[in-house]
Amino acid sequence: MGCDGGTIPKRHELVKGPKKVEKVDKNAELVAQWNYCTLSQEILRRPIVACELGRLYNKDAVIEFLLDKSNDKALGQAASHIKSIKNVTELKLSDNPAWSGDKGNTKGDKYDDLQRARFICPVVGLEMNGRHRFCFLRCCGCVFSERALKEIKAEVCHTCGVPFQEDDVIVLNGNKEDVEVLKQRMEDRRLKMKLEKKSKKTKVVEAASKPDVTEGPSKVKGLKYEETNFNSREKKLNPTQKSSGMNGSSSGKVSKPSSGTTKRSIADSEESEAYKSIFTTHSSAKRSKEESSNWVTHTSYCF
Repeated sequence: MGCDGGTIPKRHELVKGPKKVEKVDKNAELVAQWNYCTLSQEILRRPIVACELGRLYNKDAVIEFLLDKSNDKALGQAASHIKSIKNVTELKLSDNPAWSGDKGNTKGDKYDDLQRARFICPVVGLEMNGRHRFCFLRCCGCVFSERALKEIKAEVCHTCGVPFQEDDVIVLNGNKEDVEVLKQRMEDRRLKMKLEKKSKKTKVVEAASKPDVTEGPSKVKGLKYEETNFNSREKKLNPTQKSSGMNGSSSGKVSKPSSGTTKRSIADSEESEAYKSIFTTHSSAKRSKEESSNWVTHTSYCF
């Protein structure tokens, strides 16, 4: 049994079997990861940033995502862990001198080598095309190949000299195991930052409440100072004033010393008559009614 034109169909054309699982081309996947933004799916262009999970983004795409989160859900999930611009690090990439870009193929009649990368490792010279594992330092943003970090072991960055720790090394476009490790580090780091902020707030509150507590000693010091002044004043008083003060305190009432006890008359003193005549209270200074004037003046000679 044949079809029109004498063709004979084969079995796989007539019998429908199970569908084959479509395999993703590894080369195409590498090109998409290392040459395109994870969020906007546009070609990577400077400034390029990377998140704490090692994914590459255009900085302007991250800023637009943070300002307007009503983007496509499928694309937004890739950056759901980015809460602020501080969660990404701007990368310091080294250009590949052998990469000419799209200048040589303006007409589309030349072969584009997709494995030729725009950036290379500044230490070893490996191209950043996905064939080799690359890392970046979260403290400074410099990018190196993992081989360079293993062969040249150091505690400072190879280009800028900034010291770093093992937790600062983040693998770019790592596998599932690498992403899980980086995600755990990210959660631990953010939890630690929250605890530090809480501790700082408690310290600020305690510092604000300390002046109320410290008012006690200052008041005590003031009381001590007043007591010493009072004691010094008591020492200056004469014995008759002290006795009058004691009598007042024994009666249970605190009374101020009268003016008569504090003031003494010159006439009662034991000074000479020549000395007493200087003062207006002496008998020689007093005038009779006939000598006194009819008007009142401010002088003390009028009686």
